[in-house]
Amino acid sequence: MCNKEKPFSGSACAIVTPFKNGEIDYGAFAHLIDFQIEEGTDAIVVLGTTGEAPTISEGEREEIVEFAKNKIKGRVPLIVGTGTNSTETTIRYSKNAHSLGANAILCVTPYYNKPTENGLISHYEKIASEVDLPIILYNVPSRTGVGISLNVLNALREIPNIVGIKEASGSISFLEEAILRFGENYYFYTGNDDLTLASLALGAEGVISVAANLVPRKMHDLCADFWRGEIKKSRELQLYLTPLIKELFLETNPIPVKTALSLAGFIKDEFRLPMCKSKRKEEIKNILVQMEINKNIDKNI
Repeated sequence: MCNKEKPFSGSACAIVTPFKNGEIDYGAFAHLIDFQIEEGTDAIVVLGTTGEAPTISEGEREEIVEFAKNKIKGRVPLIVGTGTNSTETTIRYSKNAHSLGANAILCVTPYYNKPTENGLISHYEKIASEVDLPIILYNVPSRTGVGISLNVLNALREIPNIVGIKEASGSISFLEEAILRFGENYYFYTGNDDLTLASLALGAEGVISVAANLVPRKMHDLCADFWRGEIKKSRELQLYLTPLIKELFLETNPIPVKTALSLAGFIKDEFRLPMCKSKRKEEIKNILVQMEINKNIDKNI
């Protein structure tokens, strides 16, 4: 059992960043945050992959974190994605997040650079030495080109404020081996909605979820039911959500989930390039209607 500071347990929503006429739509953002908390989400992650962080300016980043902190008002933890492919920029973003009241930060591996294991270790050691916040490592090699290996986890295991890892490689065997070897050093979270139940069964603390944008209560319950020993209910929820989860990743995230949220009336169907509108709008609408995610969806959209 890990004895470091735990960022959260359960389902954290990797929340989208809504846009309107090219600007951040704070009215829609406020609605999304309230919806999440009212529906039982366990934490909110801003400025992650789902939040289109690479297209958000530094000034906008500060506005988003401050707005989210003021809107959440301590009801759930606020986790801020601060990882970039520059160690110094990541440190600056992380310090800003700390000053604005974040409860933890999420640090993706440096994309495009493809550092060696020694480079990754040095990157995270330097961040941890300069930022006084719990740090969740973020392993998503399909998007960054570089993964966090068992060797890297081993080298970082004793650093007090590196507390967890979002494991989004899609490899359940890697997660199994990592928990087996380092379960006393890190809290593990899956970044793959479709592996939530399997990850919990191996000892993960929860999920950082894309699907939770649409179904926060169900993602929360999937975790809570498991921990209550109601495994059948948890399994039924995982299987029930499978068609939705599959649809949300048939195009690059966050294109499908933002399309779904726009169809459900939460946000405008707007992205910042290079993200663009979905070609599967009809299929996404059909899933929402089938699952009754929002009964007021306009059938003519």
